[in-house]
Amino acid sequence: MIRITQILQKSSLKISAAHDTTLSLPIRERTKSRIKVTLDDGREAGLFLPRGEILRGGDLVQSEEGLVVEINAAPETVSTVTSDCSHALARASYHLGNRHVPLQIEPDFLRYQHDHVLDEMVVGLGLSVAVEEAPFEPEAGAYKNASASNGHSHGHDH
Repeated sequence: MIRITQILQKSSLKISAAHDTTLSLPIRERTKSRIKVTLDDGREAGLFLPRGEILRGGDLVQSEEGLVVEINAAPETVSTVTSDCSHALARASYHLGNRHVPLQIEPDFLRYQHDHVLDEMVVGLGLSVAVEEAPFEPEAGAYKNASASNGHSHGHDH
């Protein structure tokens, strides 16, 4: 089995898009550091990456043998929220965030993993919701690089 053990910095590659194959994964699998996967070309592989990293579409990872793999955000069932009103999108972001929903925030839409209860709430706020198959790239979160021991960090001990 191919052992993928390293996340590459694109600046370290001579050709920024150089890769040997691709790996398409939904977000729930792109957050795992230890997982068995099937590369898009059919080969079996295992991810053995540093804990706490989230793989994003376009990221490059490398196997112990030097195989470079580009990560693709696989389409998954999501709810995409749209509105002509930026204030309405901001309100929906607030209410979804208040429910700790992983959320992709773009200039003209919001996206979350499909949930009919959340869809009803968002429609009740006056926005449009479309259920679709699309890549999902949620915000990493304000504490992405925070201490693993307590989940937050602000420069002093408690």
